[in-house]
Amino acid sequence: MRRPLRLAAGLLAGMVALVSCGGERANNAGNNGTGGRLTIATGNTTGVFYVLGGGYAQVINQNLTGYRATAEATGGSVENINRVVSGQSDIGLTLADTAYDAINGSGSFTTKQPIVALARIYTNHTQVIVTTASGINSIEDMKGKRIGTGSPKSGTEVIAIRLLKAAGLDPDKDVKRQKLALPETTAGMKDGQLDGMVWSGGFPTAGVKDLLSSMKGKVKFLDLDSYIPAMQKISPLYQPEVMSKDVYGTANDTKGMGVPNLVVVRNTMSPDLEQKLTALLFDHQADLVKVHPEAKNYDIKTAQDTGVIPLAAGAKTYYAAHKSS
Repeated sequence: MRRPLRLAAGLLAGMVALVSCGGERANNAGNNGTGGRLTIATGNTTGVFYVLGGGYAQVINQNLTGYRATAEATGGSVENINRVVSGQSDIGLTLADTAYDAINGSGSFTTKQPIVALARIYTNHTQVIVTTASGINSIEDMKGKRIGTGSPKSGTEVIAIRLLKAAGLDPDKDVKRQKLALPETTAGMKDGQLDGMVWSGGFPTAGVKDLLSSMKGKVKFLDLDSYIPAMQKISPLYQPEVMSKDVYGTANDTKGMGVPNLVVVRNTMSPDLEQKLTALLFDHQADLVKVHPEAKNYDIKTAQDTGVIPLAAGAKTYYAAHKSS
């Protein structure tokens, strides 16, 4: 798997971020059939969104005549939705709980956001890692500690804040919260500047894998099962799960928490373009699997299960034509 990951990273490194009026540019092109440029808002550079977003851009470039796609590194879900709505990006990857907030104008959003979903894809896994020297054995033990809570305006930050509150802690008063992207967070863990971190991402996340390798025996995962009832009061999208010890080569399985991911666009995108973009996710799924194994979990049978987030008209057309898939 190393070679495809390096290939994806190289692809992304050479991409130019096209951020001026992205939504308008793509939507007009989709309507008049002349093609155009598409930008995909992804996530932190050592996260799975970034890798799969780059793979998706490559699939678009190779199979959607008239279009040229680029993937952008971003802070994550909240920023991605803001970029899609403002037209800076055409496609965004997001956690479903953040999209739920966007549709309802709650949480990080003051008004209802005009987004629709192309698909539900794989599940993001909440991973809470602490140093063994910190003495942290629960979220409650994070009081007074230096904790990385993810990039500002990321899905990780949303979950981290909610987890701290679920443990009875004030995120801004009870912990020394560091709002850092994943590369800076793992660096802080390695050099002793952080006692713990929260990350929401796919399995395996390259940045987490590197951290565990570099600090073997000096870091550990926390079980999260006791916090799930409180988290489900916020959103039923939070579900208990078990992280197998095989994911990162840990000594034991970890009781964790998952939330689905979505691919979203603005509700003004051409239905024809929506349909074509949806088709690429599944018709070329094997190409995406070569980029990252989480793409194996794209399932056309559950892709329409986007909850309160409306399904794009073009996506509906695609799924209706593939009912027997």
